[in-house]
Formats: sequence, C-alpha cells, structure tokens
Amino acid sequence: MNDFNGVHFLHPVFPVPSLAAADRNCTFDTVFSRVFVAGMLARPKPAAMVGVCFTEAVLMRLATPFALALLLSGCSALTPATPPTAQPPVVAVQASYDQLLADVRILSADDMEGRDTGAAGGERARDYIVARFEALGIAAPPMGRLQPFEARGRTREGPKTFNGINILGLVPGTRVPDRYIVVTAHYDHVGINDGQTFNGADDNASGVATMLEIAARLKATPPEHSVIFAAFDGEERGLLGAKHFVEAPPVPLSSITMNLNFDMTARAETDMKLWVTGTYQHPTFRPLLETLPSHGGVSLAFGKDSPQDTGENNWVEASDQAAFFRAGVPFLYLGVDYHPDYHRPTDDFERITPSVFAAATELSVAAFRALDQGLDR
Repeated sequence: MNDFNGVHFLHPVFPVPSLAAADRNCTFDTVFSRVFVAGMLARPKPAAMVGVCFTEAVLMRLATPFALALLLSGCSALTPATPPTAQPPVVAVQASYDQLLADVRILSADDMEGRDTGAAGGERARDYIVARFEALGIAAPPMGRLQPFEARGRTREGPKTFNGINILGLVPGTRVPDRYIVVTAHYDHVGINDGQTFNGADDNASGVATMLEIAARLKATPPEHSVIFAAFDGEERGLLGAKHFVEAPPVPLSSITMNLNFDMTARAETDMKLWVTGTYQHPTFRPLLETLPSHGGVSLAFGKDSPQDTGENNWVEASDQAAFFRAGVPFLYLGVDYHPDYHRPTDDFERITPSVFAAATELSVAAFRALDQGLDR
C-alpha cells in the first residue's frame, strides 16, 4: 500500500493431476520429481535468477506443461501393463496453499532486498513473477510480457527518476472476450533503508501471490471476461507503473470493465476483514459481493471510500486503483486493514498466519468470480 505521508512511505490451485490407475507405480513423485526436479536442482541458474531460492516444491510447480505431458504419456512404458480396473468418479482436488505461501515467502525473502524499483532485488522479483506466469501458461498480451517505463518518483531525499517495468499476462474470456477485467497487484516495495531490509511480505508480496492464485484458477476454469494481469512496479514511489499502464494501456480503456486491485491481503487477523473499497463510487458492484459467505472466519467489509472517510482511512487513492479512478475506469480495491508491521522492516513472511491468508485468498477468488459472472449482462 502506498502512504503519501512521508515518514510511513518507508513504510492454485496447483493440484498435481491424478495419474491413471493402470500404472500405480508411475507417480509424480517417483518419476517427475526424480527427472525434472533433480535436473533443475543440479543445473546452474540463469544469471537473472541468481539469488532466488527455489525449493523442490516450488520447482515442481514451475514444471512446464510439456514436461508433465511427457510424464503422463510415457507412464505406460515404464512398468509392465496391468489389467484395466474400474475407476472411481473424478472429484475436485482440495485446494493446496503451498504455492500461495511459497510465492509470498520467496518474494519477501532477504535476497529480494525489499524489491525497490530499479534495484537488483526488484529485478529478481520480476524474474520470479515472469517465470510463474510462464509456468502457469499465462500468455502475454500483444504488446508483450514487459511494459517498461521511466518516471519521476519520490524518495526521502526528494524526487528522482525511476526506470520500472510492469509485468503483464492475458487470459481470454468465454462470454465477453472483448471486455476486460484488469487484475492488479504491485510487486515493488521500498528496498533497504538505514541498513534495514523492508521485505514487504504483506505489502505487497501477498497481493502478488493472490493474483497468481487467481491466474492459476482461471487457467483451470476460464473466465467469462478476458483478464489482463498486471504486476505493477513503482507503486511505493508514487503509483508509477499504474499511471503508465493507463497512459499506454494494452487495450483501449473503453474496453476495460473494471480494475480489481489487490494490495495487502495476508494479515486480516487485525479485524478478520478483507476490505472492499470502491462500492461508494460504483454501487452496482456491491450487490454482487455482499452475499458472499465468509471463509475461515474472514469476511468482506465495505467502506473506506466515502466523503466521511478521511485521511488514512480513505483508501480510494491509497494504491494503484487510483490511476484507474482518475482515468474514469471503474475499480475495486481489496486489502486488509493496517497492522503494526505496515511499512516496517518487521513485515516478514513469518508474521503471516497461513490459515488467515488462505481464507482471505479464497474470498478474493470468490469476489473475482462473482464480478466476472455478474458484470456486462
């Protein structure tokens, strides 16, 4: 989240597909992890990825569809054939949040150096997000995966020029493919200050992880609207990436149904609310969301967007949705309330309660689906 008050400015489902029971000895663990993961762990990292710690679990989820296809197609040749047996009905795989948590942990690790715009840590974070989009099979829009920009932004020492890069993805819609929902989350944070690393786990590695989880779900069950995913750079320096996006959008602004922005989605334990800002400006959105049930004790709350909400309690222009708001594009912002680690070097992964973050993420996915299904009717 962006704080305009100077001092505080320092402030999937990835289910493993079930294999056919015709070869119960050919499993993901025994074949895929031995071949792909062992190979990946053994090979040297590309220079752009040095410093990014990929665990075996993360590598498994970064596996390409091609490699997985090879595994599935080759299983029958690995062991003797067995007689066909009756198969149980296909059932939905229970959500696993390992990847969701891994995304936050990796993006907020010390070696990301606070992910400042234009810094080496920001570049490492960008490489990781690009790799995640590629692994998920999220296509780039026609303008390309990366959207570079140069803009003046603020620092404690005064304005300076920043070179940032937004990261884009596209999932085509099924019902209204010519209308777009732009799902956004900023991946930058404030870097290293006075020798302390501001890791920004909640702000905003969590929002990026939520966005990636939605991307994974949409690959499994396509959306009705086309969806542009945008991981923005330069939010902490003055919404720089979001401003550039609306100035040079990958599709006409008139074709964008709404912006759905995620900023700080993990630490809902303050009040067990995921706040929705923007229904005062766009009241037709609220009926689509207010009947959504809570998840794991976390529920939606509406507000922080009226004239009665003043100062830091008004979030209309507190994050990247402000750029869309100023451009006349409908928006909603989903995020948790302030907590003691906000814009502090203590905003670390270890402060996140996994069950609370998972619940807020499920609520975020449900909110997206409700909007996608209810708008442009």
